[in-house]
Amino acid sequence: MSSPAVSAPSPAFGQRLWARLRRPDWPRRLKVTGTGRTYLMVTLGVGIGALNTGNNLLYLLLGLLLGVIVLSGLLSERVLRGLHVERVGADALHAREPGTFRWRLSRERGHAFAIEVREVHAELTGRATAAILGPGRSHVLRGQVTAPRRGPLVLEAVDVSTTWPFGLFAKSRRFPIPGEVLVLPARIRVRGEVPRAHQGLAGEDGRARFQDGEGDLAGLRELADGEDARRIHWLKSASSQKLVRAERDREERQTVELVLETGPSRAALDRRCEELAAQARTLMARGIEVGLTVGPVRLRPSIGPAHLRRLLTALARAGFSTPPVTREVA
Repeated sequence: MSSPAVSAPSPAFGQRLWARLRRPDWPRRLKVTGTGRTYLMVTLGVGIGALNTGNNLLYLLLGLLLGVIVLSGLLSERVLRGLHVERVGADALHAREPGTFRWRLSRERGHAFAIEVREVHAELTGRATAAILGPGRSHVLRGQVTAPRRGPLVLEAVDVSTTWPFGLFAKSRRFPIPGEVLVLPARIRVRGEVPRAHQGLAGEDGRARFQDGEGDLAGLRELADGEDARRIHWLKSASSQKLVRAERDREERQTVELVLETGPSRAALDRRCEELAAQARTLMARGIEVGLTVGPVRLRPSIGPAHLRRLLTALARAGFSTPPVTREVA
């Protein structure tokens, strides 16, 4: 009776296996350090000497050297396994300027040693390190990162690596974490003169008294039905046993409207955004309210850190027509 035929493996099997081993999203990556290259050369030399001489002592030494390599792989895998990574992001990241970027790492049990964290992005360089991570609590790692230009950067993954325990190899693990970081225009000095402010009365009419103003206290009267409760003078209301509202004088204010044309080239647009950002900071430092028009988007004149952040955000996104599709972290 003839034996059943055994089909030979497909010629494409080896190609698929090699492509799988070389794929860019492979969960583990291994890089030999400078110390590791020296170690491997010594191991190779001992192996060649043991084969040529047949010396048992050299065989014993070769086994020890190879055992250290195996132990290094096992311990580094123990460090990377069980890690939980979360991108926290940056409060404010400016182009061509190092900024603080944060990641949160945790593990349920066991310790991790010699950890290095970085973003997998060609335009975002920088890293954070930690000597040891304990179990049962989260650790926030802070590192200095730099981006070459303004605008939204779409992030895809975070790379965590370790050289534990002997520093021979740097084993890394990639965590796919989609997100976005917004790089604000670079901080530069104001070139030339800043725009001249327009001076006028706050509010929408020209009366000297503006009941919803923020100027000096002009008088008190009883609160009428339907009026804004935020204008109540609580101290006087408590003493008079009735709701009393404050009337305040109108304040004069100075305003500047900045306009950005989005037609120039990307390099020229970047320079213009940096100039407008520098002008906005200078004007607000002088107590002047600043507005901004970017194409169809207009920000009304105002002042304060929150409004400055809105202006810088609008300038950072100018010229990028694609809206953000992922969570913004900065």
